[in-house]
Amino acid sequence: MAKYLLLKHYRGAPAAVNDVPMDRWTPEEIDAHVSYMQDFATRLEESGEYVDGQALAPEGAFVRYDGEGRPPVTDGPFAETKDLIAGWMIIDVDSWERAVELAGELSAAPGAGGKPIHEWLEVRPLLGAPPTVTE
Repeated sequence: MAKYLLLKHYRGAPAAVNDVPMDRWTPEEIDAHVSYMQDFATRLEESGEYVDGQALAPEGAFVRYDGEGRPPVTDGPFAETKDLIAGWMIIDVDSWERAVELAGELSAAPGAGGKPIHEWLEVRPLLGAPPTVTE
């Protein structure tokens, strides 16, 4: 088994087929989307493939150490994850092919008009144990 991150984006990924921002969806469309996501996670829990997942709030900031007692908050001239990342799910599956299959299914969550979003999801393997260094 290998763990993979399924990463949902607000921006930064190629445009989805049904590319209507969630802030323009009706409450019923949002409920249908959330229900789809919850049903998907429940099914993966039952198969033992679900590890964890969260939707992310749009608030956030970059923080950097800048000397003793001074961690400044910086909203700089760079892309910030609060603008890009909508949420994530970690799955534990037998193969890359299974991770891609599940990402494709998750991509079909309903959006505006109740139609599948067909959004692009980023699929990334989680690193296992760090490599052993021998001399």
